[in-house]
Amino acid sequence: MRAEPSEHGDFFQQWQQACWHQHQLQSSSYHREQVLQALNKPKLTLTDFQALLSPAAEPLLPQLAAKAQQLTRQRFGRTQQLFAPLYLSNLCANECSYCGFSMSQKVKRRVLTADEVERECLALRQSGINQVLLVTGEHERKVGIAYFRQMLPLVRRHFSSVMLEVQPLSEAEYRELRQLGVDAVMVYQETYQEAAYQRHHLKGQKSDIKWRLDCPDRLGKAGIDKIGIGVLFGLADWRTDATFLAMHLLYLQHRYWQSRYSLSVPRIRPCSGGIEVPHPLSDKHLVQLVCAFRLLSPSLEISLSTRERAELRDQLVPIAITSSSAGSSTRPGGYAVDPEALEQFSIDDNRSPKVYQQRLQQLGLAPVMKDWEPYLGRES
Repeated sequence: MRAEPSEHGDFFQQWQQACWHQHQLQSSSYHREQVLQALNKPKLTLTDFQALLSPAAEPLLPQLAAKAQQLTRQRFGRTQQLFAPLYLSNLCANECSYCGFSMSQKVKRRVLTADEVERECLALRQSGINQVLLVTGEHERKVGIAYFRQMLPLVRRHFSSVMLEVQPLSEAEYRELRQLGVDAVMVYQETYQEAAYQRHHLKGQKSDIKWRLDCPDRLGKAGIDKIGIGVLFGLADWRTDATFLAMHLLYLQHRYWQSRYSLSVPRIRPCSGGIEVPHPLSDKHLVQLVCAFRLLSPSLEISLSTRERAELRDQLVPIAITSSSAGSSTRPGGYAVDPEALEQFSIDDNRSPKVYQQRLQQLGLAPVMKDWEPYLGRES
């Protein structure tokens, strides 16, 4: 559904005017003094952000991490929001080179029924999880707005917060989802480099880069409370992708200031049809990336999933992460219905929510299992 044409000034036009190659060259041109200046600024520009991502900033990573942790504590205290993904379907009408759900994969497909969704919800609640991220493959006809109308009231009964990560929808559909109790919508661009985007998204609606780039604008216009953005690091040069992601974030925060924003920093993980990672993002550079985003936007919620191994999460979460998944399954029905179903990608941190909570407490953090208390009210 593409009823809303882009209005003048939407991010797609800004993206068209920006030169990938120029930003890529610029990202390596900074020197130590520019990094130090950025570290000491109370408010960063996009140029400052690029300096913090540059090779010149790598020797100053301890100072960058210390500043990022200071800002995180000032804004979020020691709290750590916990959630889990709930995969409703692995049906997908797209062909993406890096995903185990791609339509050419010869795997068993399934869409959870209402009874199966109920069982999954009960299993998650029993584990202590009270915030859930609903995830599906992208199949508008069989797992679209009609399916969400059926499942959201059921899921809403079980959790204090419901987030959504599905195919990009229209502004009108997002308005309806908001009324059905969706608190947040995550939509990841995967990569902002057009050539890489087309190379890895071969068939289906996802190959339309404009429809996807316009999606956060539709979310802002629909008044979604929290908008999640991100890229899949590894598809293109990570510094340049991060620069465009920061450009997008600053645009959204300025234009749709009523919404909250979250950032996810996934790296390509092994899957059944996986590719060799074209542009790997190292652990050290992931830390640099996360800390730079914290300095750019102190109020930004930053999430880290169980894609990453436990040791890395234990080091990075206390520095700048505000939300993390626990006890995750990337299989439709993976908690109670069908634990052996195909997973979208491999999990590297298999700790249960209880064990992960205990570890967070050992690290001096306060795990939070719900987003708000019911007595505070919410829009109907």
